[in-house]
Amino acid sequence: MNSLRERVVNSRKASSLDDDRTKQEIRLRRKNRHLVVEQHYKIDQENHALLPGVPKYDEDLARDFHDFFNLICLVPIIALNVLNWNWDKLFQSIHSKEGIPFIHCWTGEYFDLFFYVTLAYFIIDLLWVSIVPRAVKSPSTIIQHHIATILYLAIPFHFQSFRFLMGVCMSVELNTWFLIARRVFNKQGFPPWTIDLPYLFSVRVKLISICFYISWILIRCILYPYVLVVFYKMVQRGKLTENERVIMAVGVCLHSVFCVLNARWTIDLINSKIRQWKTKAHKIPSGL
Repeated sequence: MNSLRERVVNSRKASSLDDDRTKQEIRLRRKNRHLVVEQHYKIDQENHALLPGVPKYDEDLARDFHDFFNLICLVPIIALNVLNWNWDKLFQSIHSKEGIPFIHCWTGEYFDLFFYVTLAYFIIDLLWVSIVPRAVKSPSTIIQHHIATILYLAIPFHFQSFRFLMGVCMSVELNTWFLIARRVFNKQGFPPWTIDLPYLFSVRVKLISICFYISWILIRCILYPYVLVVFYKMVQRGKLTENERVIMAVGVCLHSVFCVLNARWTIDLINSKIRQWKTKAHKIPSGL
């Protein structure tokens, strides 16, 4: 009888130890997992709420070189993308309910240059992050993203009917530029809405921050999911060859990955904002 009791007690102790180990492992994983927002926002380590301003960065040549590389290389990609569109038709198509959006607005006049510059950028950045992972806070996420993008780029290269979608999807690099600029041009970590900042510095920080949020919502939260609707309309039109239908299926899968990533980053950002608002609400004294 005593032996049975000892076994039960020992079993409960072992189960309790396993639970403690599991909880410690979960806490450790959460502690070590870097959210994308942590690279671009100040985070309260206790409640994970956003704090005003951007992180204050010490001198780090690996990160600084990588940031400047992105700020410089993304400019020709954005510019070449702009040159491949007929903007008069594009603005008209926004209000049109007929046909496939964007498809007739794409001129593709500079597509070859646009494609090879974009491909070169992603290959170089992929190698850079792989060789010097400390240049970014989330190297594994960046590497996965770049591999998926390089595979995605093969579609418009081989199928001209999908080239306009490369232009639509690469518009996200405008938001990426503002994302990096928001940190690079405010290394002191000042909140953008601080009143007593030098005038020119204040205007620059505010302008970059506003453009960042607007482009994030328009491109990552609205335009990217809408591309899935464009895929559906292309299938519905029924003029695709068998090979194009197969490529379409691959494109939907890859694009869905990017939509999930954008959704994950947006949710991380929103959750941090909610924690920030709750923290502020708790700090407001109650009563008269």
